[in-house]
Amino acid sequence: MRNKEKATSTRGSNRAEKAGTSKARGQELAVTKSRLFKIFAGNPDKVFGYKQLSRRLGVNDKAGRDLINEYLKQLRKEGKLTLLEGNNYVLNSTSTYITGIVDLANPKYAYIVSDETEEDVRVFSEKLMFAMGGDRVKVRLYSSGGDRPEGEVVEIIERAKDEIVGKVELSKNFAFIVPDFKKLYFDVFVGENDLLNANNGDKVLVKITEWPTSSNKSPIGKVVRVFGPAGENEAEINSIMAEFGLPFEFPENVEKEAEAIPVVIPEEEIAQRRDFRSITTFTIDPLDAKDFDDALSIQQLENGHWEIGVHIADVTHYIQEKSALEREAYHRATSVYLVDRTIPMLPEKLSNGLCSLRPHEEKLTFSAVFELDETGKLYDQWIGKTIIYSDRRFTYEEAQQRIETGEGDFASEILTLNKIAHELKDKRFKNGAISFETVEVKFKLDEQGKPVSVFIKERKDAHKLIEEFMLLANRKVAEFVFNLKKTKVRNTMVYRTHDAPDPDKLTNFSIFAKRFGYNLTVDNIDKISNELNKLAEQTEGKPEQNVLQNLAIRTMAKAKYTTEPLGHFGLGFSHYSHFTSPIRRYPDMMAHRLIFHYLNGGKSQNKEEYEERCKYSSEMEKRAADAERASIKYKQVEFMQDTIGQQFKGIISGVTEWGLYVEIQENKCEGMVRLSDMDDDYYELDAQNYRIIGRRSKRIISFGDEVMVEVKGVNLNDRTIDLLLAKEQKEEKKTNRSKKSETTSKKEKTEGRNIKDFYGFDE
Repeated sequence: MRNKEKATSTRGSNRAEKAGTSKARGQELAVTKSRLFKIFAGNPDKVFGYKQLSRRLGVNDKAGRDLINEYLKQLRKEGKLTLLEGNNYVLNSTSTYITGIVDLANPKYAYIVSDETEEDVRVFSEKLMFAMGGDRVKVRLYSSGGDRPEGEVVEIIERAKDEIVGKVELSKNFAFIVPDFKKLYFDVFVGENDLLNANNGDKVLVKITEWPTSSNKSPIGKVVRVFGPAGENEAEINSIMAEFGLPFEFPENVEKEAEAIPVVIPEEEIAQRRDFRSITTFTIDPLDAKDFDDALSIQQLENGHWEIGVHIADVTHYIQEKSALEREAYHRATSVYLVDRTIPMLPEKLSNGLCSLRPHEEKLTFSAVFELDETGKLYDQWIGKTIIYSDRRFTYEEAQQRIETGEGDFASEILTLNKIAHELKDKRFKNGAISFETVEVKFKLDEQGKPVSVFIKERKDAHKLIEEFMLLANRKVAEFVFNLKKTKVRNTMVYRTHDAPDPDKLTNFSIFAKRFGYNLTVDNIDKISNELNKLAEQTEGKPEQNVLQNLAIRTMAKAKYTTEPLGHFGLGFSHYSHFTSPIRRYPDMMAHRLIFHYLNGGKSQNKEEYEERCKYSSEMEKRAADAERASIKYKQVEFMQDTIGQQFKGIISGVTEWGLYVEIQENKCEGMVRLSDMDDDYYELDAQNYRIIGRRSKRIISFGDEVMVEVKGVNLNDRTIDLLLAKEQKEEKKTNRSKKSETTSKKEKTEGRNIKDFYGFDE
């Protein structure tokens, strides 16, 4: 999902930036170099002077006009504009082309996202040259007569993929593959010899072998994998895997390399490590976990303090750089957790065997060991390679039982860890951490993979205990590397960073939250975390909790991997890394290698190389999250198949010009009430106020309202749930809210994007 507007660019020179600082912030936002260039890009043959440009940008003071003149000079120097007589400018003919990435909005058009324009460029499907989402393309811009720049694709520079998942529509001697992805605007023609014995209605993966030159023809392809009849669990989950480019198996050479790794730990290797085998150690993980990344050890020291070891599987001991295993781990970048299966980053021998910290087995680990008192005060730390022996494998439920009752094996150790974890958590929040927690939907499946129940995963002290010690380890290894050098240029490290929220988004969110009766003060960035934590407390247990907390999270930037030593706003840490899950995350493997290298006196590693890997890892993390969401959505729709005609309490979670998204409170399934099904009035979208209004009755239904809905139908193929407002709601008394006529202007209709886009949130 894309924002309607990007954050304002400030890429101009310092001199240009200073020219406008004497006036209000609004003038600076109105005048940016990218926005100025967009005016020329949208009108390639038109001549503009600075007065015309000032009017278009709403600038009416000297500081703003000076800023425009400065940017015009810069654009001319960059070769993007030509200076004419009378201090007028026109776009250079070579500047009518941009390159960017395709983002399909719907079957009618796509947006081209480019650093060369302030606004995304709209390209209608017939002018896309069969480009798909993620493709890098060259676009010719032209004047559309509207506010948004438009263009046409003239070259596919690089295709992101050439395979599509879809359903077979079989004819006598050929078939068409209808894509699962509803934003895709074309079908694929397949001859009868290239169907791989697929039947009508089967889900398949088709590889496109020939792209047409005319927009009124279809690409030609061949089926490369048949998943089975649409609607069956295996077919649908495998389709999701293929849709997101997830691997189905490991290459043969990777499996062979894994199998060749010796199981026995050599004595000379043990001799080089700190030995924790005699110290009480255990793991705490989900009931269905198979790979155990981390273990905790605990012992009391003579001074009364506690030595707590965070022991992490030493994956990089077994996976050598430049090996086939290393290349495959980088290629996958992360394990992916779909509803009914895990797609691991590493082969099973490593993920569930050699590297998994299973009970009653000696294991090689990379550890961060801390000396703490019961108030969570840190006295000393040590980082290095170790060997451990896990005494017990706890599930979260077993650990929680010991916390609640104080009974059972290792109960005193778990209670001590829990007490210290609470202290660490309290200190974290005092230092600016944010306490929002997103809801995690889980399913109970039968033997055929069909969901028989949906529930919300409850996070108790046992979960938070593990989390606090993992956070401590991740923070301290990041600080360790950062502090190795005191110079401005630090040693290269893989950090997990999270920027502070955008002030404009925060202001919008505070206005929105006020509609629910919550007052947030957002003008002081140092107090934002306190304000958001206060909101979390106030909304706990209320119908709007999930909606408001999700929207608050979207005001913030996305967390990412980078070599830049920046902080993590959400956690309140100055430096933070990912060190604790190398079995399932490639960035943790990179962190392990770098830390071990520096522990042995190595010099700083190539920053550019690691930055490229960080960028790729962030992209693959997003792909994994999208695939996981798709599998959850499919199972939610499948679960709701048996509820047609039933009524549920819900909350309006999105508003569009064609309907209302409603999140059902008891199971978090989301469906849509279409405006065309609301026959008591003609409803129109009021985008500015996140609501719809009945033209005749003036009835208002707003984002966040509680409603009763009835399940009208479900569509497994489209992964959609159709809802109706419950009948009694249609007959309720007219609202006594404002009787003033409120209609939606054309500008408020933002081309079918829903409330999350109007509001400017990132996902």
